[in-house]
Amino acid sequence: MTRIVQSLAEISAPYDALFCDLWGCLHNGVAAFPAAVAALQAFRATGGRVVLLTNAPRPAKYVIATLDRLGVPRDAWDLVVSSGDAAQDAMFAGAIGRKVWHLGPAKDNGFFEEVPEAWQGQPGVTRVPLEEAEGIVCTGPFDELNEVPEDYRPRFLLAKTRGLPLLCANPDIVVDMGETRIYCAGALAALYEEMGGEALYFGKPHPPVYDLARRRLAALGVAEDARILAIGDGVNTDVAGAAGEGIDALFVTGGLAADQFGPDVEAPDAELLDTWLAARQQAPQFAIGHLR
Repeated sequence: MTRIVQSLAEISAPYDALFCDLWGCLHNGVAAFPAAVAALQAFRATGGRVVLLTNAPRPAKYVIATLDRLGVPRDAWDLVVSSGDAAQDAMFAGAIGRKVWHLGPAKDNGFFEEVPEAWQGQPGVTRVPLEEAEGIVCTGPFDELNEVPEDYRPRFLLAKTRGLPLLCANPDIVVDMGETRIYCAGALAALYEEMGGEALYFGKPHPPVYDLARRRLAALGVAEDARILAIGDGVNTDVAGAAGEGIDALFVTGGLAADQFGPDVEAPDAELLDTWLAARQQAPQFAIGHLR
């Protein structure tokens, strides 16, 4: 059974580092959660390292700018590692060709404009119309507040017919922006696969983003075999990814699935939680209403 805890400090002593999700755990896309910020600051004060591990489809530089805007202080974390970082490496390596159609909002343009140091001076990637593309880079819908995956079925039919691979820079299906639930690139990639297309994933729960996070932790002097605790509200991303990597997980029940565990978001019902997790074949070591 998953142990329900009241605070991160209750269980954090055995861990050297945290892989902490952003949306639903540290902020809601509109503002930071003060209790979550304080919990991360307290963990760092004991010598622990905090890696903000996010499925944001943008390089870390742009994620950090968003965190600053939302009021997340820089003393709450050590590193930011994004799905965009891992997916960028694959794109510049030529995983889906050199001419790509970008499916995503303008805020994700940094995915193409911020060329990683390792790829400076190497063959570039050009954005072209779908009809000229060798592959698709998907960072989300063009209009994430109003569009749904089905809106892309006609274009995906053309892409599938042409055999275009789709690089998914954010495996999340949905996130909550304040009170509004919006679709992410993962929902579009799922539709493309359902239609018979090929999708490549680089964020949680897939290994590339964890490999990148571990390498960057090692550069800070944290041993590769460090005890790591993953924190997140995504059962199919944060929890499943932690299980696949052999690391412990703290499931934040008050995020995406907040309405599943009883009337008190801060006190999830243990029986409801275990039944819900069993139906999804997941068993995180710990759960908490909100990170604090």
